[in-house]
Amino acid sequence: MLLSIATVLAAYLLGSVSTAIVVCRLSGLPDPRSQGSRNPGATNVLRTGRKGAAIITLLGDSLKGLVPVLVAHALGLEPFWVAAVALAAFLGHLYPIYHGFQGGKGVATALGVLLGLNVFVGLAALATWLLVAALARISSLAALTAAALTPVYMYLLTGETWYVAAGAALAALIFWRHRANIDRLARGEEPRIGKS
Repeated sequence: MLLSIATVLAAYLLGSVSTAIVVCRLSGLPDPRSQGSRNPGATNVLRTGRKGAAIITLLGDSLKGLVPVLVAHALGLEPFWVAAVALAAFLGHLYPIYHGFQGGKGVATALGVLLGLNVFVGLAALATWLLVAALARISSLAALTAAALTPVYMYLLTGETWYVAAGAALAALIFWRHRANIDRLARGEEPRIGKS
């Protein structure tokens, strides 16, 4: 029990490390919270014109979701605790203790979490994002569609109740963090990929 709780806590603390803020500081770039959408994520880092920094941010955000879940598996934790670790890492990104609980929208971290829970679910979510992004050219719509389908993928590919619950929680939180995007989508004002 103590090991499980410690792993959940460690997952949250790792998730709380803002890759975007760290990368921007090390690269001499403006704080991502002070420009663009003010969201500390890869998309906002990309707005600086530094694709390399954005890619590193994307990978870092994904890894901080993936690694804790893989560790939980390696420790032989039961599905409930693995799901708890996954959610803790994700919540760390959304509400980081190191940055005033003001984090990113969680899409890259969610991908890492899903790949850790079940690689096929993660790949299905990624494929959904890529397909919708290619067709609609709207990143937020792609993320919301992938999130909405995640619990379905989890149920079909794992059948594990706690993983399905974790997938549903991830989806709900992603929708919550994309409230402004949903509002713009409803008004037809959400920008398309590659355009301001």
